Amino acid sequence: MTTMTDVSQKRTLQGRVVSDKMNKTVTVKIERRVKHPVIGKVMTRSKKYHAHIEGLEAVAGDLVQIEECAPISKTKAWRVTSVIEKSREC
Repeated sequence: MTTMTDVSQKRTLQGRVVSDKMNKTVTVKIERRVKHPVIGKVMTRSKKYHAHIEGLEAVAGDLVQIEECAPISKTKAWRVTSVIEKSREC
């Protein structure tokens, strides 16, 4: 029998911030490598997520960790949990 704590595992992803021009929102690009089913070539697939950020400072180029949360707006259902690496550009 499963309990509520077993079901409430939140997905976490790591990606680069590509835009920080919105208030309390950053756009994070997640890249993953997948193997083509027929050819066998390894390809890079990417997807952009809008993530809520409050209290942390993240600018374009930073590596961040995001986790799934309840929908905050029409396009935001992720929250930035930590800034893993700051960008080298000042």
